Formats: sequence, C-alpha cells, structure tokens
Amino acid sequence: MKFLDQAKIYIRSGDGGNGSSSFRREKYIEFGGPDGGDGGRGGDVVVEAVDGLNTLIDYRYLQHFKADRGQNGMGRQKHGASAEDLVLKVPVGTQILEEDRETLIADLAKIGDRVVLAKGGNGGWGNLHFKSSVNQAPDRANRGLEGEEKFVWLRLKLIADAGLVGLPNAGKSTFLAAVSSANPKVAAYPFTTLHPNLGVVTLGPDTRFVIADIPGLIEGAAEGAGLGTRFLGHVERCAALLHLIDGTEDDVAQAYRTVRGELEAYGEDLARKPEIIALNKIDALSPEEVAEKRAALSKEAGRTVLAISGVSNSGVRGALGLLWREIAKSRGILSPDLHDVDSFGAPLAEANEDGWAP
Repeated sequence: MKFLDQAKIYIRSGDGGNGSSSFRREKYIEFGGPDGGDGGRGGDVVVEAVDGLNTLIDYRYLQHFKADRGQNGMGRQKHGASAEDLVLKVPVGTQILEEDRETLIADLAKIGDRVVLAKGGNGGWGNLHFKSSVNQAPDRANRGLEGEEKFVWLRLKLIADAGLVGLPNAGKSTFLAAVSSANPKVAAYPFTTLHPNLGVVTLGPDTRFVIADIPGLIEGAAEGAGLGTRFLGHVERCAALLHLIDGTEDDVAQAYRTVRGELEAYGEDLARKPEIIALNKIDALSPEEVAEKRAALSKEAGRTVLAISGVSNSGVRGALGLLWREIAKSRGILSPDLHDVDSFGAPLAEANEDGWAP
C-alpha cells in the first residue's frame, strides 16, 4: 500500500429539505387548514479516527465528499426524513487543518475521536408552523437552509512511542528491521527510505512499543533541502528519540550537529524530547576507532553515547531498554526521576557489555 500522509479534500454538508405548503382536503372536514410538514435536516460531514488505517491513500483519488440532502416536507403533517451523516474514516493521529494549512481544526489522536467539519442545513418549516389566530390559512413555507462547504487538509502524524532520526544512510532502516518484523527497504545509498516505516518492538510478554523510522535529514532540511522536514511530524508524538550516527563518517560530531540543528529549526519542542545517542555500524570499525569516535561524539553531545550495530545486533538490546525506560516514564509506569536502573530493574553499571554505558 502506498503511504500518503497529506491530502486536500473538498467537503459539503447536505442542504435542508424544503417545508411543504399543503392544506387538508378531507370530504367531511369543512375548514381543513394547513397541514404542511417540515423539511428534514441535511447530513453532517464527520471525520472519525478508526483502527486499522495507517495512510491517507483513500483520499488520493477521491477528493470530493458531499452529504445527502434532507427530504422535503409533505402534506398531512408529514415531516421529511433527515439525511444520514457522511463519516470519513481516517487513521489515528490525523490532524485536520483549514485551507491555509496552518489553522488547526482538530487533532484525532485516539481511536473513536471524531469531529463535525460541516453541519447540515436545517429543514424548512411547513405552513403548519405559521398558523395563528389571525392567519388561519397561511400558504407560506420555508426553503431548507444550505449546507456548509469548504476545503480542508488532512495531515497524518503517525502514533509511535519512539522515533529514529539521523542523516541519510545512518542505518535507521537496518536497525528497525533488526528489532521488529518491519521490512523497510535497505540499500547502500542515501535516501533509501522515502516514507516513514513503523515497527513493533517486543521486549517481553507485557513490554512492547512502536518505533518509527523516518527519511534521513540533511543540512538545510528546514529550508526544504532533500526531503525537507515534512516527515518530522511523524515523530512529534514520540516519547523519546534514538539518534543514530553512522560510525563510518569521518566527522561524527559534525553529523550529530547537523541533525540537532534541523530538530531545533523544526520546533514543536522536538529538540527537547529525551534523546538517546548511538554510534552505529561499529561492526565496520576497529575497537580503537570505536573508542575514538565515541569519545568525540560524547564530547560534542555532552552525554553518554551508546555503541551499537544493527547488522551484528551488538548493543541493540541496551538501546531498546533505554528507549523503553523513557516510554515507560511517559506512560506513568516508571517514576520520572528513575535514572540508575534499566527498565528490567538491573543497575546500569552492570550493563556495560550490552552497550548501555561507556
């Protein structure tokens, strides 16, 4: 299935049905009077977040949506039927914006979240409504009100617990394939990943989380270079970021600065999320090179740097454990001030061989 995370659609709610101007004409009722019923209400246009969808591809080729019109009123005081609402189903995490693509209408972050984007028009009153002591036989009936119409943008921000960031070819897709059942495209050239991929990481019977791999960032992405920052929205909701740096880079500190600069330029508090930094592809380096580049990266970042390899699986479990610890804090499973033990209760000092601490 093709991934699509943005779509512009046209919506129009249904018009209300017209009221009826009718009079009773029974044989034995001399003064029948008005009996025109009201028109039915037009259908609303509703957007609902449902389970089982992870793309907006349904709105790529069908972009115009119109709710049905309410039924007209009829004689014998028969009111017209109201039209059914038109419900558009979207993935969880979809945001709805005005045509300017800036004004947020709704953020459907949970299954079952729904919003009425366009209300149907009210039905018109029949002439029965206008009967009074001074007007016993009104022949006036109202037309139904028109529905609302507008263009809106749908923008999907995937719901993931953790996000992978880094320069192109930093090994993010390889890491995702190693820790989950996802099958992202892996190749030895930049920008192999052209759209976000999701994978479910299982650390135990009751310990699992969703991790998102997004296309790589390059310098100037905030101004539109490369794939730009379009896909960074998919990690806005993450509890933590795993920042992978290609260990085969000549200047790993510069690689770190480049991505951090783009995260800060993007905004949305992305740069303030808990970040776990990992020197990747250590299987292609000698122990001396690993130690040297890890030290340079730690000095630049001012924090602990893991040493991992998605190919050989070295240090991967430690990185996942640290990610889970941040996710568990955000879920309220662990205390926010817990720093000296891993998610399974083991002291961090005992986990050096798995790449947890320098």
